[in-house]
Amino acid sequence: MRRTTVLRTGLSAVLLLGAWATAGIAPASAADAPSTASASTTTSGFTPASTAKAPASAGLLSAMQKDLGLTASQAKARLAAERTATAVQGEARRAAGPSYGGSWFDPATGRLTVAVTSDQKAGAAVRATGAAVRLVAHSARQLDAAKAQLDALSAPDGVASWHVDPKASRVVVNVVASSEDDNDVRAFVEQARKAGPVLVRRTSEMPKTFSAGTVGGDPYYTGNVRCSIGFSVYGGFVTAGHCGQAGAGVSGWDGSYIGNFQGSSFPGDDYAWVSVGNGWWTVPVVLGWGTVSDQLVRGSAEAPIGASICRSGSTSHWHCGNVLATNETVNYSQGAVYQMTKTSVCAEPGDSGGSFISGDQAQGVTSGGWGNCSSGGETWHQPINEILNRYGLTLHTA
Repeated sequence: MRRTTVLRTGLSAVLLLGAWATAGIAPASAADAPSTASASTTTSGFTPASTAKAPASAGLLSAMQKDLGLTASQAKARLAAERTATAVQGEARRAAGPSYGGSWFDPATGRLTVAVTSDQKAGAAVRATGAAVRLVAHSARQLDAAKAQLDALSAPDGVASWHVDPKASRVVVNVVASSEDDNDVRAFVEQARKAGPVLVRRTSEMPKTFSAGTVGGDPYYTGNVRCSIGFSVYGGFVTAGHCGQAGAGVSGWDGSYIGNFQGSSFPGDDYAWVSVGNGWWTVPVVLGWGTVSDQLVRGSAEAPIGASICRSGSTSHWHCGNVLATNETVNYSQGAVYQMTKTSVCAEPGDSGGSFISGDQAQGVTSGGWGNCSSGGETWHQPINEILNRYGLTLHTA
């Protein structure tokens, strides 16, 4: 959502959705705030191509083709299949009952797959919802209990993160390849194996946060830190907790005062919300940065593992990828953050707090990751519904 000259002079500054930090396996690190002059050239007004409920904008389809290697028809078909999978997953989980072992979207088949520990009554009930079924050794309850024991441990540097992988029916511990022989890392892995079924995988880097300077993806500033706005809520916007503490003042892309952090949590969580006033207001839009049309936000249904997802931020702008894992614990240098979602989308410093969106459904705010948008990487976001519930906020939707 880019602000035009008319919007600036006639309507004051419009609050556009989300600036956020870039990824690294640490909370997105802070970037120096640019001058007001440079910041004022990056923000824009709200100009979605249409308010009609189209399957997807031409720009979004183009971004999916570029980042996911799809044709236009494949991108359209995938979005349609993902919407169906998102709608089915709650019903399928209830149908599986205590046999439920997790679920994921399979791009190859275009269907939601549900893991079950018994392929008799539970399997038949799940198939009746339209989902595919896979027999696994461990239930989601068992795996979640094992992960909870890992969450109670103190992880050393070299242990990047851990999450439940429903496909593998294991708790996956991600260890930096160069640190796998470290004594503290080995001791953590040994303790982890005692907690339950564990699979160790190598990763290339530790995570980090990416702070830098408000519309989903738009920049904001707290002192010399720039981060990105996540999503508009009634009364303000949500963003990453590592970007500022409760009470801190926030200014927008043009240097004018927006409001203050009303609540903030980091580490443990990585979320916050900022009040909006002083001529700023909220709109249900995520900035497309000219790569795609600015995207309307119509809800916050959680996309399944395997679904496509895109991110908007004030540094690297718009990029897409896939959901890789949910409920992952990320071991930042500042402390662990729980219940994160991992994606294959890249990010860079200043993208912290920015918007993750799947189709027209808000997913979360950028926390951190590793890599960059030149060589690639992975990024984590804090799920939006947890933030809304924590602070009693209502998402601003179209």
